[in-house]
Amino acid sequence: MSVEIEIGYRGELQCEAQHGPSGSRLVTDAPMDNGGRGAAFSPTDLVATALGTCMLTIMGKVAERHGWDLCGTRVRVVKEMVAAPVRRIGALRTTITLPAGLRLSDDDRRRLEAAAHTCPVKQSLHPGVQLPVEFVYPS
Repeated sequence: MSVEIEIGYRGELQCEAQHGPSGSRLVTDAPMDNGGRGAAFSPTDLVATALGTCMLTIMGKVAERHGWDLCGTRVRVVKEMVAAPVRRIGALRTTITLPAGLRLSDDDRRRLEAAAHTCPVKQSLHPGVQLPVEFVYPS
């Protein structure tokens, strides 16, 4: 399966992308530390966003199969850039906080965690990017 995304340069380090199937649009801007205004997600911010949303989507698929309600689950991704040997993402530190009231066995937790770790975005990232993941379960 393929998906077409059209991207145009708007000037001043901004781009506009259009998702072919839905027509949805988004704008990117270079971050302030790289000459942009930081007025929108940067391309590397979108990588961090893709990681968090992908992990949660795959967890959601597992939850649906087992009848678990993950509504209210939050994902926080902290993107860290490095400059050497080239400017790139050095780490994407992810914290997944599951909602209050969710009761899961140890096996259920392992299923959800495995789902998060096998999301396609995480599997596509360069092995040089640190990808620690913390899961926070309700008490």
